[in-house]
Amino acid sequence: MKSNFLQIAQDTHAPPYARLRALMAQLRNRDGGCKWDLEQTFASIAPYTIEESYEVADAIDRNDMADLRDELGDLLLQVFFHAQIAEDAGIFTVEDVFTAITDKMIRRHPHVFGTRKNKDQSLETQKKTWEEIKAKERAQKEDQGDLSALAGVARTLPALVRAQKLIKRAARVGFDHPNIDSAASKIEEELAETLQAPVDQQAIEYGDLLFSVVCLGYKLGLDPEQALKAGNLKFETRFRAMEAKLGGDLHDHDLDAMDAAWDLSKKAHHK
Repeated sequence: MKSNFLQIAQDTHAPPYARLRALMAQLRNRDGGCKWDLEQTFASIAPYTIEESYEVADAIDRNDMADLRDELGDLLLQVFFHAQIAEDAGIFTVEDVFTAITDKMIRRHPHVFGTRKNKDQSLETQKKTWEEIKAKERAQKEDQGDLSALAGVARTLPALVRAQKLIKRAARVGFDHPNIDSAASKIEEELAETLQAPVDQQAIEYGDLLFSVVCLGYKLGLDPEQALKAGNLKFETRFRAMEAKLGGDLHDHDLDAMDAAWDLSKKAHHK
């Protein structure tokens, strides 16, 4: 069968799935494959998987559909790459991956696929059911020894995203600020502790401060990652406008001049 991989991958009339499946198998084929691909492990290509996910998000943000198509292809290749490594080790195949996600989605949509086909079910009820099913799935895993409400929140997530997920999980069991004022007060408390902390403790207190800011975002119904992304863009836009107003090297201008140009750029780019 392995001798057919090269032929199938290059056959433009073959089904797209079959071509990609064969391509990945050939790249990892010890008979005529790619040395670099053969050396890779789950861990070594994980950073590429993360990078491709961000590039997909970037294409969406730029509304570049041609680029999105290409980036989704790059991300899909990562799925096949991991699955091929697993198949080579006798763990699972890419078909197992497809079966697992299909079965999971059917389980988590009982209002669509199950006996509870209530088309008028509210979105909030659907979300609640989704989370209940996820919780049961975590509890049913044979190797699941962690029964915490926070179990399963991946440690490799970006810190802001992980903080938001931890906060949401805690809130589901009632561990949450009672109101927005309480969350805002916690920020003031953590800010004071950060400023008063010894130098060797400031990073820890600063982390608590950032976490409390994410808590406030949760109470306001805001996504911290998206909010900071917008803040980054606003800063960059205004900073570039300031540079354009001053011209030349910013080192040639003092802080007062930069502040004045910054204020003008804020008025011009107030959104």
